[in-house]
Amino acid sequence: MITLTLTYRNRDLHIVKRCLDSLKHQTDADFNVCLVDYGSTEAYSVAIQGLLKSYTFVTYYYVNTNGQLWNKSRAINIALKSCKTSYFLVGDIDLIYHPEMIKTCKALILKHEVVYFQYGFLNKEESQKDHGDFFGYQIEFLGNKEVTGTTLYKTKHILAVNGYDEFYHGWGAEDTDIHLRLKNNGVTPYFYDKDILVKHQWHPKTYRSNASSYPFHSGLERINHKYMMQRHALGVVKANQDRFWGVMPYETPENALHEAVLRLEVSNLCSDVDALVTGVIPDLKVPLEVQISKNKKEGIKAMVKRILGKTVHKTYALEDVNNRLLESIIISQRLARYHYEFDREKEVIQLTIKPYGGS
Repeated sequence: MITLTLTYRNRDLHIVKRCLDSLKHQTDADFNVCLVDYGSTEAYSVAIQGLLKSYTFVTYYYVNTNGQLWNKSRAINIALKSCKTSYFLVGDIDLIYHPEMIKTCKALILKHEVVYFQYGFLNKEESQKDHGDFFGYQIEFLGNKEVTGTTLYKTKHILAVNGYDEFYHGWGAEDTDIHLRLKNNGVTPYFYDKDILVKHQWHPKTYRSNASSYPFHSGLERINHKYMMQRHALGVVKANQDRFWGVMPYETPENALHEAVLRLEVSNLCSDVDALVTGVIPDLKVPLEVQISKNKKEGIKAMVKRILGKTVHKTYALEDVNNRLLESIIISQRLARYHYEFDREKEVIQLTIKPYGGS
């Protein structure tokens, strides 16, 4: 049997339904689906649970990470830790699957240790149609070997490298990273491009909008790529060393996160921000609520001092503060329960965080 893992957050239910319908019509039903909802809002969570009543082969997990950075690796690892089958297929909630996807997977895994599949990409117009049939969707272009998002593993191989690397937040590189680490461990993934078995539905990238208050780091995709390349150059095999991985958030009563023990108001002065991200956040042991805003008074004073030729206290742009604070969380508090908002119109960053206390 194969366990297929799908990760999800606030996605259009029409996209999800097309995906699940394609799985419902597989010619081989010897599989189960683990759908990990990594922090959808309550409205989306309720809606998708209603939709899933029509798909009995799906097990739903809700991970309470609303208001946190997207971490596909952690979502996949949560499913991996619960996997009871010999084969583990990482898929994508945006895909429409060929009716013989599972049948083909079972044949391929007898010949190869790890297999990944060529993508066919649909354009926006085609993605909004409901053909009701895999073959009705017309592909605009094909993915190449660099697209590693859908991979079938012998479960033992993915466990041997400690799953997906949970350093990766936001989008990009985690899929290729595990392929590189498997190669370092003597297992080379096989690229299947004989037939197109997955078609990717177009969807908007709303998380990149300045109108969104969801956490977003403008340079994280580039950092992810450089991290992947440097780790590969070092010959790294196992991820998540000396850290818990694949764990659910440390659960507390719903209002506990908002009952912070300590509160800080911090300006965008370089010294203020440096102290917070290099000292306070990494060493945090108790719940904390932080508000960061522009030091407007200092801005006026700074103008006068510049005119007079006096020393000026340096400040960071709030976008830079945002990036540095998110980096600090990724490095030192990635397992914490936290809620993060950046209101770019009001120029205010709000963080409420409770350090991880699980085991």
